[in-house]
Amino acid sequence: MDTAPRPGTSDLTFRDATEADVDALVSLIESAYRGDASRAGWTTEADILQGQRTDPQGVVDVIESPASKLLAVERGGEIVACCQLEHRGEHAYFGMFAVSPALQGAGLGKVIMAEAERTAHEAWGVGEMHMTVISVRDDLIAWYERRGYRRTGKTTPFPYGDERFGIPQRDDLEFELLVKPLA
Repeated sequence: MDTAPRPGTSDLTFRDATEADVDALVSLIESAYRGDASRAGWTTEADILQGQRTDPQGVVDVIESPASKLLAVERGGEIVACCQLEHRGEHAYFGMFAVSPALQGAGLGKVIMAEAERTAHEAWGVGEMHMTVISVRDDLIAWYERRGYRRTGKTTPFPYGDERFGIPQRDDLEFELLVKPLA
C-alpha cells in the first residue's frame, strides 16, 4: 500500500498494519472505547460496556486474514487511528475503527472513513460498505448517517457471555447493520 499522504489528509500516513503494530493498535482501540481514558473522546462505550474491546489475537487475526486489511493511520510516526476493511464478496465490511480520544472531534474520522471507502472500492471493486454499530449508540449512528450510511433495521444479537467483546452493562444491546453505496 502507498504510504504517502493523500490530498486532504495533511500530515497523515495510511499503511497496512503489521504484527509489529499489534500492541499499539490494541492500546489505541481500548483507549477509544473503554475505560476512563475513552471519556476524553466522544466514541466511548464505557457506560454500556466494560472489559476489553479487542485483544492482541483479534488484531493479529485481522492482519493475517487474506480477505482483510487493517489500516494504520500515523501522524508523526505514531499510530493515531485505525480501521479494518474486509472483503465480503459484493461489499466490504468496515470495523475496528478507532481514533485517539485526544484527536476526536477534529475531522480526522471523516478523512479516515473516506480513505477506507476509497481503498475498499479500489482494492476489491466493491459497490457497498457495510458496518455494524451497537443500536443504542444514537450519536455514533447519526455521525455515520451524516457520512452517507443508512440504517437497514437489520440487527444481530450482542454476544452476551463472550467477554472478548466486553462486559455489557445493560440487557438491550444488539448490532444494527448500516450500509453505504460506494461510487
